[in-house]
Amino acid sequence: MDVGPAAGAYGGEVLYSGPLAGLKGVGSSETAKHLFANAAASVAARRNPKQWLRLEGVTRNNLHQVAVSIPLDVLVAVTGVSGSGKSTLVSQALVDLIAAHLGQPIEDGEEDDALAAHPSVVLTQGRILSGMEGIRRLVRVDQRPIGRTPRSNIATYTGLFDEVRKLFASTKLARTRKYDAGRFSFNVTKGRCETCKGEGQVCVELLFLPSVYSPCPTCHGARFNAKTLEVTWGGKNIAEVLNLRVDDAIVFFDTSPSVRHSLQVLHEVGLGYLRLGQPATELSGGEAQRVKLATELQRATRGNTIYVLDEPTTGLHPADVTRLLRQLNELVSAGNSVVIVEHDMHVVAASDWVIDIGPGAGEEGGTIVGEGTPEQIAHISGSRTAPYIRSRLGISGRIKGASYRRQIVIPSETTMKSLSESHQIETASRRRPKHPSHRRNSRTKSK
Repeated sequence: MDVGPAAGAYGGEVLYSGPLAGLKGVGSSETAKHLFANAAASVAARRNPKQWLRLEGVTRNNLHQVAVSIPLDVLVAVTGVSGSGKSTLVSQALVDLIAAHLGQPIEDGEEDDALAAHPSVVLTQGRILSGMEGIRRLVRVDQRPIGRTPRSNIATYTGLFDEVRKLFASTKLARTRKYDAGRFSFNVTKGRCETCKGEGQVCVELLFLPSVYSPCPTCHGARFNAKTLEVTWGGKNIAEVLNLRVDDAIVFFDTSPSVRHSLQVLHEVGLGYLRLGQPATELSGGEAQRVKLATELQRATRGNTIYVLDEPTTGLHPADVTRLLRQLNELVSAGNSVVIVEHDMHVVAASDWVIDIGPGAGEEGGTIVGEGTPEQIAHISGSRTAPYIRSRLGISGRIKGASYRRQIVIPSETTMKSLSESHQIETASRRRPKHPSHRRNSRTKSK
């Protein structure tokens, strides 16, 4: 069953229900376009790293004294089976080491709270050898909510609501009444509805049942008082503007470049169906992540920022993945670096560089199986990711060689200095010794 054709108000229609083969003839289905597309992906030219971030002695969870070189100014995908150590390397170790070097506090999360409750937990060990001169800022773009109360919405989070309020404050009626921009905020006493305190709804407490929320009887969900709603811009009051979808707001604010730019970015990341005032509590994890990404794209011209994303395609339709990939490439084109933990082969094949971790999970993982372009990783016999990259790239044939072997593709010194002059890599084989506790377990079983 395929539902669409798009998201939000543009969807909600059952496009097809029946055997798989019948979906191919549904022209309005985005799913059909990706499901029946050619397996081989068209790949754009790979970008060459301008510099490298080199880490050594990285130890955390199943990573033990790992050394890795991460290219900057490109899109890097970190791959491997679940539990191989990808998130440990990128979302924990890499973030910890860079944040410590920059003196930048790490945003609190559930994991950080858990660690604070158990101070004996060993955090990341390791150090950065070189490459920090190319990084001035660290940003984690995850799927955590952008706000935990209905007061937070995409307009307030992205900052475009500040520009909207300035437009209302510049109207003739607002100047006559001496209303400033703060008057048009539902968080400020002078402009909001005092019955619901600017929330647009009131809580009704029931005796033996959970409390429920209903529209405010005074403002009827508008969130502002009557005097504030008398001020209009372009024929709409502030509450009506917040009720506009992003796509409609682009047309409405056509004469305001500062507002239109923010709206255009939200449209490009695929959120044109959301309302400007839609509460953050109603957004999915994927939507929240794209709102954060849109906010960063507005300031992408800063450059020298490293963005870290952990499985950003989780829960996304292939059409949304394509759109997300386009935005990540925009960040790179603006002089930034993007490092993502990823399972989606569409994204991996389109990356400039791949770091494959494994070969297995837990103590059978934690090893850098290979580093290189997707084409180079596709020919590593010990990589469990390689067959899927080959399939995505349309590379036929099997790898000669035997059985199981951990084959490492290591950038040569020439490559480390200037990959643009030489793409040659040297291949070596190495076996990582089992963790001492693993050996003890083996001896115990033998006994």
